[in-house]
Amino acid sequence: MRKFKLAGACFALLSVVLGAFASHFLKSYLDIQKFDAFETGIRYMMYHGLSMLIIGGFEIPKNILIFRLFFWGTLLFSFSIFLLCLQKFFSTDLSFLGPVTPLGGTLLISAWIILIIRILKIKSL
Repeated sequence: MRKFKLAGACFALLSVVLGAFASHFLKSYLDIQKFDAFETGIRYMMYHGLSMLIIGGFEIPKNILIFRLFFWGTLLFSFSIFLLCLQKFFSTDLSFLGPVTPLGGTLLISAWIILIIRILKIKSL
């Protein structure tokens, strides 16, 4: 459960740092659509960081799968959005990352489904 708590705290911290970076620096460089997308990545990172902190307090059977799905789903979803929004600052086309965002979202959805199923199987909750 330590992995859940550590990853959750790191995601929450990073979302605050990136949120500050976005609102104080990126706002004047990104169009509204890209800025909104960047904020979506930040929000999802915070939501799943907090979720991982909460889940870290519960004993859930076979939690490593849930952890991996949350961790990789958050990384793929949020960071693909961040990189796609910031690609004008790099001298390379990052449009190949477009399909990575829904893959990350699918991993997150899978994690939530598995978590719900595992919670339903625990009789002591």
